[in-house]
Amino acid sequence: MNGQLRKDIKPGSEVDIVLKADQKTGKLTRGIVKDLLTNSSSHPHGIKVRLTDGKIGRVKNILN
Repeated sequence: MNGQLRKDIKPGSEVDIVLKADQKTGKLTRGIVKDLLTNSSSHPHGIKVRLTDGKIGRVKNILN
């Protein structure tokens, strides 16, 4: 699943995100969602989330 729909992502989900610094390269960072930061129901570049380790980025893949 891609990370464009807010309803697909819940706190505790394991996801791959792209950090702001990695947007040019597309490097993915894996982690567990702590908070959803995008308020709209969808976003074309992925829903912005905060991971449990504090990293913030846009969801590219939902793993579970």
